[in-house]
Amino acid sequence: MRRRETRQIAVGPVKVGGGAPISVQSMTKTDTRDIRKTVHQIRRLEEAGCEIVRVAVVDEEAARAIPEIKKRIRIPVIADIHFYPRLALMAMESGADGLRINPGNIGRRDRLKPIVMEAKSRSIPIRIGVNSGSLEKEFLKRFGGTTPEAMVSSALRTIEWMDDLGFHLVKVSLKASDVLKTIQAYRLFSNKSDVPLHLGVTEAGKGSGAIVKSSLGMGVLLNEGIGDTLRVSLTGSPVEEVCVGYEILRALNIRKRGVEIISCPTCGRCEIDLTTLVKKIERGVAKITTPLTVAMMGCVVNGPGEAKEADVGIAGGKGVGVLFKKGKVVRKLNEKEFVQVLLNEVRGMVEDKQ
Repeated sequence: MRRRETRQIAVGPVKVGGGAPISVQSMTKTDTRDIRKTVHQIRRLEEAGCEIVRVAVVDEEAARAIPEIKKRIRIPVIADIHFYPRLALMAMESGADGLRINPGNIGRRDRLKPIVMEAKSRSIPIRIGVNSGSLEKEFLKRFGGTTPEAMVSSALRTIEWMDDLGFHLVKVSLKASDVLKTIQAYRLFSNKSDVPLHLGVTEAGKGSGAIVKSSLGMGVLLNEGIGDTLRVSLTGSPVEEVCVGYEILRALNIRKRGVEIISCPTCGRCEIDLTTLVKKIERGVAKITTPLTVAMMGCVVNGPGEAKEADVGIAGGKGVGVLFKKGKVVRKLNEKEFVQVLLNEVRGMVEDKQ
């Protein structure tokens, strides 16, 4: 996989595009005006590996909350702005590291100009966030609906307006809840511009269906070298968004963070409570950021062979199992030892890599 060449911008200390690592973003689900709750959620996101966080700026009070929020967190903050240009100006004055604006509701060029000029004077990047559900009427009419061509044309016009004002610190997103429409829009844009792209499938929903939609949509694009940063949009905990984001990158061998647990689906040969064991191991390695693969297999016959690429693992039999490293059997264990021995091995490997 060869990544698409894009220009580079910076959101605070985080580089986006130009060959920089694909960053994982999320958005707070709290009321930004509630500083305590917002900070608490962002800290949880930081622990999960979130590198950029977006907050909703719904009014002036929310904009004024940004400085206090920034004092208590480590990652850059993007202010999410809809409808009101003055909120974008206030957010920048309050220290936002970036803006997200929607061409479909921010308005005409004369409403966009003061935002762009202020961002230019402060070297603050702007994401042009095109959503299929809020596309400008003129593009809906011209293209006969929310087509990928309509979405791309909206983004390109806004980029052109910004270029005319001498502003180039731009990235773009082209999100739809329809996976194929999203993929087509990003592909089309990639052939027309070198602006860095923020990937996402909007309003994906909740649970396994939402994760599948996001994984397919972003996975296809990432595998084609398209995308410089991403956000998995899920109904529920934003921490899950970050975890899924890293799993997508890990599955494509793009970025690895934390422990990957390999476990078999079980069958009639399984004679241990594999589900409970895996849950205990997941809890035990949850805060580890060092990339490792850990296997927990239910069958002592095929386990080591099936998980031979794992750094360490256990293949269980009836009340017993074998500890293996890199596919080679090390020693025999009693089932009661499985979790503690495996966690001790993982901690030892983490120490060796530090």
